[in-house]
Amino acid sequence: MLQSICNFAGQRRGMDPSELRYLEDENTPVMKTIKGATGGFVAGTIWGTIVATWHDVPRVERNVALPGLIRTLKMMGNYGMTFAAVTGVYIGVEQLLENYRMKRDSINGAVGGFVAGASVLGYKGRSISTALSAGAALAATSAFIDAGGQKTRVDNGKEYYPYTTKKRSNVNN
Repeated sequence: MLQSICNFAGQRRGMDPSELRYLEDENTPVMKTIKGATGGFVAGTIWGTIVATWHDVPRVERNVALPGLIRTLKMMGNYGMTFAAVTGVYIGVEQLLENYRMKRDSINGAVGGFVAGASVLGYKGRSISTALSAGAALAATSAFIDAGGQKTRVDNGKEYYPYTTKKRSNVNN
């Protein structure tokens, strides 16, 4: 049923049939958004740990290690939540546009980048100029990355396995 709906919608709006397989995937847009936000949280937490060890950790003395640990954990959480919000909004908007427009192109990523930068980073910066700058920077970055095609090989319809499906000839004979 879903495939026939996607095929009808894709033919109606002119979507390439090879692109429809991305819409028929087991990963729904909601799951992609959740996975992206989770990955962003993990990456942000790791980055927060690195930043905390460089900048914010005070000198740890013998019996007062707890304040430094608390500051480090707060910084890790702050970076983790910011990265999670940016990636979640970016992927959510990109998936929303992809399903609405029935196209998979760089416009979806650029709009997702602008919305993510303007909403999350603009909110943290508390100014409209920061929101517009962050949105423009993320949109340009996303468009630049998408312009490269992000493809490692051309899809020719063949499936590649990490093993061979043909029997090997007996080498000992």
